[in-house]
Amino acid sequence: MVQSWGITKFLTLVSAFASVSQADSIVEKASFGLNGRISADKHLIPGWQLSGTGHTPHKLSDRIILTPPYTGNKRGALWSDQPFDKAEWTVDFEFRSNGADRGSGNLQLWYVKDGLSTVSTSSIYTVGKFDGFALVMDVQGGRGGSVRGFLNDGTTDYKSANVDSLAFGHCDYSYRNLGRLSHIQIQQSRSMFKVSVDGKECFATEKASSLPLHRSSIVFVPSGNTFGITAASAENPDSFEVFKFALSTPDATAPGGQGYQHRPYENQQFPNRNSQNANQNQQRAPNVDNSAIDKRLDDLQNRLQALIGSTERLLTEMHSLSNKVDERHQDTLKKLAPNRDQAGQIEQRMQRIENMIQAVQKDVKNSELKKQLSKLQDSLKNSHSGVIEQLQSTSHQIVSSTPRMGFFIFLIVAFQLALAASYIMYKRRRANMPKKFL
Repeated sequence: MVQSWGITKFLTLVSAFASVSQADSIVEKASFGLNGRISADKHLIPGWQLSGTGHTPHKLSDRIILTPPYTGNKRGALWSDQPFDKAEWTVDFEFRSNGADRGSGNLQLWYVKDGLSTVSTSSIYTVGKFDGFALVMDVQGGRGGSVRGFLNDGTTDYKSANVDSLAFGHCDYSYRNLGRLSHIQIQQSRSMFKVSVDGKECFATEKASSLPLHRSSIVFVPSGNTFGITAASAENPDSFEVFKFALSTPDATAPGGQGYQHRPYENQQFPNRNSQNANQNQQRAPNVDNSAIDKRLDDLQNRLQALIGSTERLLTEMHSLSNKVDERHQDTLKKLAPNRDQAGQIEQRMQRIENMIQAVQKDVKNSELKKQLSKLQDSLKNSHSGVIEQLQSTSHQIVSSTPRMGFFIFLIVAFQLALAASYIMYKRRRANMPKKFL
């Protein structure tokens, strides 16, 4: 039986945890693959443009094949129709890469200005100048695979520059031939820019970076750029398949969402405070205006109320879903009832057959049956010997009662000899007779 209460409780806890941890709203017009299906249209993706160089990317029901696996040196691109005007956002991106052992290629996720016209189907190595952010997945540098982040304000030409030295963050990630989907998440907020791979942090600018230039910097990409995805394959091609692109923004009730202006790619320094400054801050803390705290509390209360409302809606949906699951389970049990009866009858018949076989085996092992079989064997031997003796006596009688054939054979031979002698005498007499002439 389906334990509806246990399922409902588990799903409720999961939903509540997800709601508390990430109160984001999906931007459906800039997303696809949310429910395992790219789009209802067989050829178009609403809000996106699909293009390619050397081939046409193939759109399936649950994925988009940007580069094919059978021929190399192909390019594919997917660009959003409209620029995105929000400052804080989160992108969940799922893809898969398959290819030969020594295959190669690269996949880029862009958030740049006028991406369709300035980038089109280019990769990070052929794009030239661009204004925005690029996340690159490739196998350059002799590693098994890596994820790297690049920034440009439109002044650096990536065709002539050493691209490998321009990355502001990176991590190693072997994404090829995993047999599963790879999940990339990019988060931008007022105080953080983070890239995660398969649920683990790849790099973030809120923490100390490995590059001295960005040891305490915060990256912030301005709004108004366009999201896009490009892929390129080499001579030994890698096939890149895109399954999901989900763009979400934080709810308006989230604290700290207003009253903040940030310049593009501004590096904010956070110097270390010494103990003297810390003591001064502690002394000034009691003089803080209570109105700011009240506003924070009101904002937090509004957010909690919205969270409670969404949780109640989720509980209602989970209860209805549990009822539907119970109904389907009952229908399935009713449909399986006749099959269970037939299975029981078959099991009874098999049991009877098994009992009969066991009884026969017991009879075979019984000593009385062995005695009867030995008696039957002796009687068969006696009857066989009697039949043989009877046949011998009968054949002897037949041979002794047959007439003598030698006398008849002698008569036949003598008769033939007499005929031969008569014929010879006739021929001689005729030869000695005088001949008459006319």
